[in-house]
Amino acid sequence: MTNFARDGAVVIRGALSADEIALLTRGVEINLAQPGPLAAVASNADDPGRFFEDFCNWQRINEYEHILRDSALPTLAAALMKSTTARIYHDHLLVKEAGTRQPTPWHQDQPYYNVDGRQNVSFWIPVDPVPRETTLEFLASSHDGTWYMPRTFMSKQTKWFPEGALADIPDMTLAENQQRVIGWALEPGDLVAFHMLTLHAASGSATRRRVFSARYLGDDIVHAPRAWRTSPEFEGLSKALHAGVAMDHELFPLVFPHTPN
Repeated sequence: MTNFARDGAVVIRGALSADEIALLTRGVEINLAQPGPLAAVASNADDPGRFFEDFCNWQRINEYEHILRDSALPTLAAALMKSTTARIYHDHLLVKEAGTRQPTPWHQDQPYYNVDGRQNVSFWIPVDPVPRETTLEFLASSHDGTWYMPRTFMSKQTKWFPEGALADIPDMTLAENQQRVIGWALEPGDLVAFHMLTLHAASGSATRRRVFSARYLGDDIVHAPRAWRTSPEFEGLSKALHAGVAMDHELFPLVFPHTPN
């Protein structure tokens, strides 16, 4: 827990049981067979693999809902956020098929989201073994409050802020930054927890890498409608929740303290 506050990312071994990983894997395969409306392929047509992602499917995939509500995740989220409550924010499926070359470039998640506040956490949960060389990596202690310029992953365009309006991503080829990079080989059941401001990246993958990401919000998080399209976009939410109010909405149910579904 201390490492999360200091580094903005921490590994938690054996957070989910074998039965829970089997359940989550079933959900992932349902999602792949029946993509949702926000599904997209985030790799080029000439990539020998494929990078697939999808968002916001927990309300239609029971396996996802069970993991988000009834596993150890809500309790872990509250503890890491130092929050008295935890709300589901959204789920995010990321699948790199074997041979995928498309990297995930260095970025923060916060600028893409429609929330403000410090008490937040994302869980990156692989259902396949992930070797160290293809795992998610983090720039330790990059969650100090600085927002870095978000760019599109493939074309590197600045679609949300004017060029120069935010700090540029640090030069990750510098030895001083390379020394701050942390990451872990993971087995099914392990997860990585990270803050939405922590810079992170991943390479392509020689083997199949199916990852379920679960995101939670804590006490101080408020709605922050953006002038740009967020990822994911919650259509019509600004009519139900004004700027600066708590995320008290059926899309973001309280799951800690635990409330059985």
